[in-house]
Amino acid sequence: MKGIWKWVGLAGVAGVVAGGVLVARDQRVRKSYTPEDIRARLHQRLAEAERPDATE
Repeated sequence: MKGIWKWVGLAGVAGVVAGGVLVARDQRVRKSYTPEDIRARLHQRLAEAERPDATE
């Protein structure tokens, strides 16, 4: 029974490490945007949100 809990613990640690890797990669991608890129994307999203939807 002790062997099972060891593997469960190791799987949990591996999951936490994998999650940390994904968060670190996402942060690197997010930091690569310039302020002008972010501003342009926000303006584009605002324009899309204000546009009347054709499905209604």
